Amino acid sequence: MAAAKIKLGYAPTRRSIFSAPDAIKYRGLTADRLRELGIDFVDITDINEEGLLYNDEDRIKIAAKFKAEGVDGLFLPHCNFGTEFECARLAKDLGVPVLLWGPLDERPDENGVRLRDTQCGLFATGKVLRRFRVPFTYMTNCRLDDPVFERGLRDFLAVCNVVKTFRNIRILQISTRPFEFWSTMCNEGELLEKFNIQLSPIPMPELTAEMKKAKEERTEVDEVIAYVKESMIIEVNDAQLENVAALKVAMSHLLKKYGCQAGAIQCWNALQSEIGIMPCAANALLNEEGYPIVCETDIHGAITALITEAAGMGEMRSFFADWTIRHPDIPNGELLQHCGPWPISVACEKPRLTYPLAFDHPGAITAEAKHGNVTLCRFDGDNGEYSLLLGNAKGVDGPKGMGTYLWVEVDNIKRLEAKIVEGPYIHHCVGIHKDVVPVLYEACKYMGITPDLYDPIEEDVKAYLRGE
Repeated sequence: MAAAKIKLGYAPTRRSIFSAPDAIKYRGLTADRLRELGIDFVDITDINEEGLLYNDEDRIKIAAKFKAEGVDGLFLPHCNFGTEFECARLAKDLGVPVLLWGPLDERPDENGVRLRDTQCGLFATGKVLRRFRVPFTYMTNCRLDDPVFERGLRDFLAVCNVVKTFRNIRILQISTRPFEFWSTMCNEGELLEKFNIQLSPIPMPELTAEMKKAKEERTEVDEVIAYVKESMIIEVNDAQLENVAALKVAMSHLLKKYGCQAGAIQCWNALQSEIGIMPCAANALLNEEGYPIVCETDIHGAITALITEAAGMGEMRSFFADWTIRHPDIPNGELLQHCGPWPISVACEKPRLTYPLAFDHPGAITAEAKHGNVTLCRFDGDNGEYSLLLGNAKGVDGPKGMGTYLWVEVDNIKRLEAKIVEGPYIHHCVGIHKDVVPVLYEACKYMGITPDLYDPIEEDVKAYLRGE
């Protein structure tokens, strides 16, 4: 999948008692900086001569334009003090993430005259947004060429991408959850009512029928077989490899048929009796294309994968893992592992298409993942409350494993272990080789879920988001 594209509604604001010419100047400078950074935005220069938000008549026109353009976020630069109630009305009407910012004020002139009082206006708008119950992101009062300006904008675009993804999730549920996995049950109605998250359940025969059709048509199946032979070490026979390819093609068709961005499959054991393989390698192939397919019909796991990749702006793939055992030598080490569904790009070696640990059927991948810093997270909930467990870890050396695996080290494994056991989380998580903790933390305020950091780093995350 291509990297995400986010469109901002650009609504710079002013107030009449401060310098209009200076506000117009900064309106233009800020727009130029956005273009320089390659940020897609919708301007309001056609709404009035100044291209600024400051009255209600224009605010109504701006809202209509931004809705028609389908903006994903609202950027409210305060080019002088700004008109706080118009900003709040516009933000409330649009219902998208809001970025509040203003350029740093210059030194007063020799007579003590101040042209803009931008910071003061930001204080006012923040309060009024709270009165309107509009969540917003604040980017620190800074200059346009300060590094924190670009960083803050890039992070906000990622936040918008997470929120946009979360509000439009539809997941292909392939059969029921395995009986033994009571931990992966979810409340379908509640997910729809609270978050507009939709499931598209299908029975197992619909999947196998689609596989049969894919084999008969051949072209896509042959293309997948060629790709697998090039990118993996094959330790299965030709018929089993054909089934892997047909399963991948079938799931791809069903995702498109039902308009889904991800899937959750009952990966054992009814599937094995039907098609004679594990689905792990087929899952991995779709995961590589940016369509997460998670194991054991874990709907919350699929949601986690989608928002994690959205936080990374779709630029890299995530991996779906079990927390399994402690590291035998590193006190705060842990094994992340699953039968073999991780994307090939995550591996540090050429993957083997083989038999998984603890199962008699082939069709799983074995490969160690790349080391380096990772974000680990888990969206989950029970009893009507939902939260996002998140934090950092680093890949470390450890004993050889089966399936797709990565030994990681965290700051305090006992603290993390208690978080998972005490819930609302389970033994599944999603990882990505990028620090997206601040983005996910900030996105939670718009998604209506509670961020739950497994290390006591909340003040560090807030400091980063403040631009420190």
